[in-house]
Amino acid sequence: MDLSNFETRPLPFAPDVTAPDGSDVRILLTLAGGSMAHFELSPGETSIAVAHRTVEEIWYCLQGHGEMWRKQPDREEVVALKPGICLTLPTGTHFQFRTIGEEPFSAVGITMPPWPNDDEAYRVTGKWENTFLQAER
Repeated sequence: MDLSNFETRPLPFAPDVTAPDGSDVRILLTLAGGSMAHFELSPGETSIAVAHRTVEEIWYCLQGHGEMWRKQPDREEVVALKPGICLTLPTGTHFQFRTIGEEPFSAVGITMPPWPNDDEAYRVTGKWENTFLQAER
């Protein structure tokens, strides 16, 4: 049996990267089957709408309030985001999120399998106008 070494890591103070949707990402830990990251969107921001080619995610909301739009071929909804809400983003689901209120929105997400590369997310037409530059990332 091949075991990975166990790891412990605190939440980084500064973001490690900017996600394809425009949110700040603090990378936490990765194992062969998945990875965990912290996502944050500042007050007044609306993400770029995207979908994932090969990964699926589970998000758990930690702080702030917002809305998440999700769309699949036969289903579309907007769900309220607040601490304690958990949601899924299956592969290929179109999604976009935004903050509501005066504090940042943050969540931790589990990505399965781990995030593969910069081409994983692709832009889609969203529900709201995003607050980020329209230039390709």
